[in-house]
Amino acid sequence: MKTNTHKVMGLKEAMEKYVKDGCHLSIGGFTINRNPMAAVYEIIRQQTKNIHLYAHSNGQGVDELVGAGCVSCLEIAYGGMGKFASTCIRFRKAIEEKKIKVEDYSNYQMTLRFLAGSMGIAFLPTRSSLGTDIIEKWGFPIEFREENSRLPDKKLVVLENPFGTWCDTKRVVLVPAINPDVTIIHVQKADYLGNCRIEGLTFADVEQAKAAKTLIITCEELLDDDYLKNEPDRNQIPFIHAGAVVHLPYGAYPTACYQYYDYDPVYLKEYVKRAKDDTHYRSYIEECILKHQTHSDLLDSIGRRRLETISADKNRGYAKNLDRR
Repeated sequence: MKTNTHKVMGLKEAMEKYVKDGCHLSIGGFTINRNPMAAVYEIIRQQTKNIHLYAHSNGQGVDELVGAGCVSCLEIAYGGMGKFASTCIRFRKAIEEKKIKVEDYSNYQMTLRFLAGSMGIAFLPTRSSLGTDIIEKWGFPIEFREENSRLPDKKLVVLENPFGTWCDTKRVVLVPAINPDVTIIHVQKADYLGNCRIEGLTFADVEQAKAAKTLIITCEELLDDDYLKNEPDRNQIPFIHAGAVVHLPYGAYPTACYQYYDYDPVYLKEYVKRAKDDTHYRSYIEECILKHQTHSDLLDSIGRRRLETISADKNRGYAKNLDRR
């Protein structure tokens, strides 16, 4: 390990250094899979506010950041928690009560927006959302955009095919790039320099990681620099994008991390129950997040026996005998 070049730091240090009030933040994962939950809980503990949040199709991470009052604006394709909540509860409540501004895109559009950001270009074209209300309904009005230099002037642009009628595509939708101040992802394996290996589905994490000015990586395993040089074709994110690497086993808990552990149905069912009531949710924030100084403290409160029930079967990548009812 080259100690003068490694990017390893503690979670609290990484959040204090990079995730500031008013920052533009992107979090990885999908619904209840591989959300960077330890980082989410640390942001809540630090009471970071006025975050402009970007996500692809996220669930638990988005819901808890919104519910804790950390988010002022959100750009997203979908917010849901699988069987536990088809629409995230605090997310929905915040929108209905107009506590946050939200702009929605299709799943594919959000991926393209992060891809454009990672490529250093202003936009990418697609046919996605033609014929839908996504084109007509904007979450951020023109006046709000004019007041915020970090936002594009328009949500999207529908353009006649500039190359004529040689193909069947008559119109395209141009979607603007996203370049967050910070992206946080949780991965299975990373080394001291920030090279990453994601096992299983990558979702939009790779595009989100490469689009950001700063990338914070939390990982299940922290490996010597030479390890990921074996089978390098399995690595998705090179060290040049990494700003910080945090070793955090169970860093996605209570969401799942393929090949390591499944989601915790006991935790998520209790979360949903408490999220439906404002008073119960405030007590949830206090008891399950704020009273724990670290993610390890939270895991200790859950207990080793419970964590063993969600341990992944190595042949399947998930817990094969888990009671999901």
